[in-house]
Amino acid sequence: MPQPELMNLKVLLPFGVYAEKTDVSRIVVEARQGSFGILPHRLDCAAGLVPGILVYENDEEGEAYIAVDEGIMVKTGFDVTVSVRKAIAGKELSVLREAVENEFLNLNEQEAGVRSTMAKLETGLMRKLAELRHD
Repeated sequence: MPQPELMNLKVLLPFGVYAEKTDVSRIVVEARQGSFGILPHRLDCAAGLVPGILVYENDEEGEAYIAVDEGIMVKTGFDVTVSVRKAIAGKELSVLREAVENEFLNLNEQEAGVRSTMAKLETGLMRKLAELRHD
């Protein structure tokens, strides 16, 4: 009996390849619209990812987990590429879920705060420049 076609999973970070997995039978990702599964014969697709747990399964590792930060997932044929800002692999779901909450979500909130502060500073600077031009 022929082996069913399986997927290749590649997890990319800004500075390189985090993981490459072959013979993957299923993948579950957390997208902005909710969690969804990917099987080898699913139609090609792309999705924006939110911080969460990526689940994949292959014969070598069984069911395995990677905590991922926000990013994007693209499925083309039997290749699934996930590009995220950060990733942490692990066996304990509770530890990975905690990592998502502590490292990814808090960092995103901090970054949002920094961006908001920078926007306020830029707005103030633009006002001052406008006042100087009118004087």
